[in-house]
Amino acid sequence: MRVLETSHPPAYYLPPEAFVAGALVPAAGSTFCEFKGRAAYYDIVGGSAVAPRAGWYYLEPSRGFDAIAGFVSVYPGRMDRCTVDGETVTPQEGDFYGGWITANIVGPFKGSAGSWGW
Repeated sequence: MRVLETSHPPAYYLPPEAFVAGALVPAAGSTFCEFKGRAAYYDIVGGSAVAPRAGWYYLEPSRGFDAIAGFVSVYPGRMDRCTVDGETVTPQEGDFYGGWITANIVGPFKGSAGSWGW
């Protein structure tokens, strides 16, 4: 599922079954999104590589975001490569944001220098 927020490129949420068994390992901590609610995190494991807190999900998202409950989004900048329809995405700037930028997505976006507080 593709989710859009103001001043962000889209984030993609996938069902947990889209990941290889054992790739999603629950990680400590959570954050709060003013729109979607409390997010929990996964470390993402591929072979011997571990990307700490590289995936996030909402078990009980805020009203209006019910469809993403339990689905997982991934920070593309923490992966070797993420693609949309065969195109390698550019990660949204900043270590807090998880947007996926493709050739047909135009900014400006939150995350770049000077964008805090938009």
